[in-house]
Amino acid sequence: MEYNSGEDSEISDSEIYDYKDKPYQQLKNGTLKVKYPNDIFRCPFCAGKKKQNFKYKDLHQHASGVGNVSSNRSAKQKANHLALRLYLENEFANEAEIALKVTPPVPATPNSEENELFCWPWTGIVVNIFKEAEDVENTSYWMMRFSKYKPVGVEILWDDLKQTAQALVSFNNDWTGFRDAMEFEKFFEASEHSKKEWNTSESHTSIYAWLARANDFNELQGPVGDYIRSNRRLRTISDLVQEAKNTRNKPVVDLAIEIDTKNEDLDDLQAKYNQKTMSLSRMLEEKDNLHVAFYEETKKLQRMSNDHIKRLLDEQEVLHADLEKRWKKLHLRSKELSRREALTEQEKQKLEEEKKKNEVQNTSLEMAHVEQKRADESFLRLVEVHKREKEEAMKKVLELEREVDAKQKLEMEVEELKGKLQVMKHLANKDDTAIQEQIKMMDDELKEKMENLEGVEDLNNDLVIKGRQYNDELQEARKELIKGLQDMLSGRTNIGLKRMGELDMKAFHDACKDKFDHEEAQIKASELCSMWQDKLNNPEWHPLKVVAADGGGHKEVINEEDELLKNLKAEWGSGVYDAVVTAFMEMNEYNASGRYVMNELWNFKENRKATLKEVISYILKNLKSLKRKRS
Repeated sequence: MEYNSGEDSEISDSEIYDYKDKPYQQLKNGTLKVKYPNDIFRCPFCAGKKKQNFKYKDLHQHASGVGNVSSNRSAKQKANHLALRLYLENEFANEAEIALKVTPPVPATPNSEENELFCWPWTGIVVNIFKEAEDVENTSYWMMRFSKYKPVGVEILWDDLKQTAQALVSFNNDWTGFRDAMEFEKFFEASEHSKKEWNTSESHTSIYAWLARANDFNELQGPVGDYIRSNRRLRTISDLVQEAKNTRNKPVVDLAIEIDTKNEDLDDLQAKYNQKTMSLSRMLEEKDNLHVAFYEETKKLQRMSNDHIKRLLDEQEVLHADLEKRWKKLHLRSKELSRREALTEQEKQKLEEEKKKNEVQNTSLEMAHVEQKRADESFLRLVEVHKREKEEAMKKVLELEREVDAKQKLEMEVEELKGKLQVMKHLANKDDTAIQEQIKMMDDELKEKMENLEGVEDLNNDLVIKGRQYNDELQEARKELIKGLQDMLSGRTNIGLKRMGELDMKAFHDACKDKFDHEEAQIKASELCSMWQDKLNNPEWHPLKVVAADGGGHKEVINEEDELLKNLKAEWGSGVYDAVVTAFMEMNEYNASGRYVMNELWNFKENRKATLKEVISYILKNLKSLKRKRS
């Protein structure tokens, strides 16, 4: 049964001894239980503490510490624990554990010596020291000489003439030191050099020694007596035993009280810790509940948001269908109104108003159609202009070719006439008039041919200049087509745009997927492709060599001994190597100086550069699908 300290009103310190009788009677008649099975004791006045099980000795110390008048507990707690201590001492005295007492070593002396006065700390007196050698003045000499008795110090006292001296040998002030001092004295007694022989002998030939006692303390004169009286006290063995006993008991009691106080503080801290732990557990539980609620609420909000978006999309689709339906209905209504124009003026006015409303509603659609039509017409005009310019350029090229052929034919005729004229000049005779006339005719014809040749050369030069101009215009037109058709043409069609000098990513991905997993292969392929694209764009890297061509002259080919290309092929295979070589040759052909990727019109079906004729024909043929792509 646990005791409720709040049952009675509080008491004062003066009422402690009177109040203790009530809890003592409760303990005695069994209302409050102290002893439990397995020799376990519990304090019935300290319920709720963590530590409940005690041994008899521990519970007795606990009751003594709390019941102490100097304790910081309340008067009622002191009275309760004082009653508990008395109850334990009276009812369970046989349960007390007999503590082992440390008995001080009893000196091997008669019982009469227990009351004999000694000089304390224990001191041996050595007399009749002659200055026979220098070592006797040194204390270390005497410490070494009496080392078997474990002295702690030696004091040498000389007479006025410095001829004889006395020594005071100090020992430890405990029982071990007393034993060493007694052995020291017995040694000199055995060798007949004790105090008795010193006092009775008439001739003293060596040193004498004994243990200082009360008669030495009181009777000795001179330096030794003065030193002993100044630095020593007279104590009996029984006094020292009692003092040691009191000294030992006091720390034990103080330590027991301090341990009990610490235990009580520890119990209080444990109770606070338990409360804090329970509070923290509740807070963590509340936090988990809030987290779960937050998670559920978030899922609910996301679900509601998705439903709302889906509902908006459905509504938008319904509105779009409804708008389309209304537009068709409005169009039919417009036709119906047109057929009813022959009605009365009032009806016509109503029809006009409805037509105006209809026109206003259709304005945005008509404007969109007009803009689309303008864009298509502009695009067709651009295509027609490029087609016409190309046809004119082709005509000029054909005309230039005809002029070149005529020039070559005229040059051949001139050379032939020159040859004939030379032959006629060698074969002719100055007297042969017919031959001279023929030579003159050939010479005139040659001059005429030369004049015609000069005219043809001038015309040819003009045509060459115009051909260059037309070629530049064609290149500009080609660039404009590339720029304007980037969104219309792609690699998925027969005619499209190809980025010359750009690496094929597929080759790098095929090489990497054999060495890495899918996700890592994508990343590694991108890194590798980007690194080699930077090398291709670097003008300092030029892996080419010049070799002799089959038809004469020289040409540039890939240098297969290039260190970077060799390492690339060895590490990543021929697929990546071929992709890098192909991109480099394209960049070297189309942009060798700038070394950056360029767009080119390409015939993907035949894998070659597309002509302007092919591009324009393809655009005209697929104009409707391209218009849908643009819209």
